[in-house]
Amino acid sequence: MAVPPPSPNSDDQPAPTEPGAPRSGVLTACAAACLVLAASLLSGQNTAADATRPQPAASAPRQAASVPHSGTSAASAGQPVGKHLPRSRPVRLRIPKIWVDAPFTGLSIGPNGQLQAPPGADTNLVGWHTGGASPGEPGTAIIAGHVDTKTSAAVFANLGQLAKGDLFYVLRADGRTATFRVDSVETFEKDDFPSDRVYDDTPQAQVRLITCAGNYDRSVMDYTDNLVVFAHLV
Repeated sequence: MAVPPPSPNSDDQPAPTEPGAPRSGVLTACAAACLVLAASLLSGQNTAADATRPQPAASAPRQAASVPHSGTSAASAGQPVGKHLPRSRPVRLRIPKIWVDAPFTGLSIGPNGQLQAPPGADTNLVGWHTGGASPGEPGTAIIAGHVDTKTSAAVFANLGQLAKGDLFYVLRADGRTATFRVDSVETFEKDDFPSDRVYDDTPQAQVRLITCAGNYDRSVMDYTDNLVVFAHLV
């Protein structure tokens, strides 16, 4: 499916982190990186912040639960609600509670209509969907990371340890730091993934941190669930 071109990717440098013990020794293509677009919810839509930005559509990595983003930013539906920042590329993600200090790479929509995954061999890298809201901008920013690789735990190995009220930080290219407070941490079966709830834009500046969870199904070479952290700018 053809989609509008995404915004430029980031080119930040990696730094070491302490992701904790690996959940498995298999490489997952997961990391919430397989997001599928549906034209019915993209056609005729626009965004006030950047009219060329496609909004992410959603699925778990197995593509079993894919419903797209609405394609409409919060600003186009009315005035932003609560604290928010202008658009700016994210540079680093810091989650002190689980020892995450990782650079971003830009994730774009590929020719197959799927959001490309962060490089699978890099254990300390998170991906941001450049076609969606930036962290701190009104709308829903999507940040994906692997849970493990063939050899070790990866950046989001301990994401499930976050709880309501925890804080994390996104350092941005404009020099500002966007602080987010966790609203909930939830696990969903990939065959019953609530795409509208996870990916639809809101008038508030929100973020979703997404990775794989559950058991590893060797028959399909993928995890059974997705872990989603819901958070808002404070």
